[in-house]
Amino acid sequence: MAGRKRANGEGTVYQRADGRWEGAGYVLAADGTSKRVRVYGATRKEAADKLAERLADSRHGRPVPADATITLTRWLTTVVVHRLRPTTYATYDGYVRQFLIPALGHRPLAALTVAEVRTFLDNLGAVCQCCARGWDAARDPNHRRKDRRPRCCAVGVCCRHTVKPATVRYIRAVLSSALAHAVREEILHRNVASVVRLPTPRRGGNQPFTASEARKYLYAAAFHRHGALFELALRTGMRRGELLGLQWGDLDLDTGYLTVRRTLARVRGGPVFQPLKTEASARRILLPAACMTSLACYRRRQQLDRRTAGDTWKDLDLVFATTTGAPLDPAMVHRQHETICYLAEVRYIRFHDLRHSCATLLLEQGVELITIKELLGHAQLHVTADIYAHVRPRLHRGAIEALNHALEPDDDADPVDDEADGSGDSNDDTEPDH
Repeated sequence: MAGRKRANGEGTVYQRADGRWEGAGYVLAADGTSKRVRVYGATRKEAADKLAERLADSRHGRPVPADATITLTRWLTTVVVHRLRPTTYATYDGYVRQFLIPALGHRPLAALTVAEVRTFLDNLGAVCQCCARGWDAARDPNHRRKDRRPRCCAVGVCCRHTVKPATVRYIRAVLSSALAHAVREEILHRNVASVVRLPTPRRGGNQPFTASEARKYLYAAAFHRHGALFELALRTGMRRGELLGLQWGDLDLDTGYLTVRRTLARVRGGPVFQPLKTEASARRILLPAACMTSLACYRRRQQLDRRTAGDTWKDLDLVFATTTGAPLDPAMVHRQHETICYLAEVRYIRFHDLRHSCATLLLEQGVELITIKELLGHAQLHVTADIYAHVRPRLHRGAIEALNHALEPDDDADPVDDEADGSGDSNDDTEPDH
């Protein structure tokens, strides 16, 4: 039986000389005109289905992509660079060049499928990246890490350098952001990365100081040149960049308030001031009396440094600066923090864990979660609750013990006397004597 004649607008499907099937038809273009597109398949049905999908998109007002060869590099250099902070852009750039381009760079974004993206992300967390990409093959095989294991797979011992689950989610977010931009610009029809589901990684266990450790740390920090910085970090929970970007104009030592307005980050070109992480990060903090005292002493010492430096002084109005007024190196801050931990004879924790220590100690003192959220500058309350979920079991134990204590019988109280409290057999209707 001869096949029916295809109606106008349905396109045409035919077999090529090389054996493949080709479908062709006119669809809506991004500029409002009609454009002829071609699709291919191993069978007639496959080509017909692809063509029908293109024609259906056109009928629903979804134009054919104007440029299906958009690349991640172009997205980075033309879009992301103008929208993100320098440090965030550096992170995006690193993930794109280190992971996305080597694995997916040979594929046009318009041709990516959900299965390809899922396979790529699964391999990141399951396959040693040194083995897969040969990252360390050109390095000295005799070089060893701190844990004394060989640095690279080139020496025959796999280092199992897989990507952490949280990093995999970040890489997926970067790819999804690029595809979402292409969808908004009507370059792509859909974002295949957004539909890929990944397991929620377990949040890394914070290692906050106990109250005893915090007191030892503060005592040792008091003898350090930049002790006021470490004390402020522990007592207020400020981020490292917020501390290093603090200027004297942000402090009011008379009223005892500090205003967080900016952050200082180090990028390839050197230190740079940049906007705060979120709008909630712009906050006003009440300074503890101890911090006001240490900051006043620190300022007097800085004035001596300024007179000594003379013309070499860099007038950036920074609170925490070198002897010439230049910004402090974040790496130096971490090294000095490690030294203070050693001198205080307390276990080493990350500098960022001073922020966690502040929040944890406040929670254990019964401070409300909403107050801690505002102090730390979190955008959402659930962020604070999720990060410090490890503290809640201890708080629950204290709450249950307090309730048990409140419900325990009071041994000193007299037994209830029914007659004394009027609940006995006395006749309430008895008239009093006159």
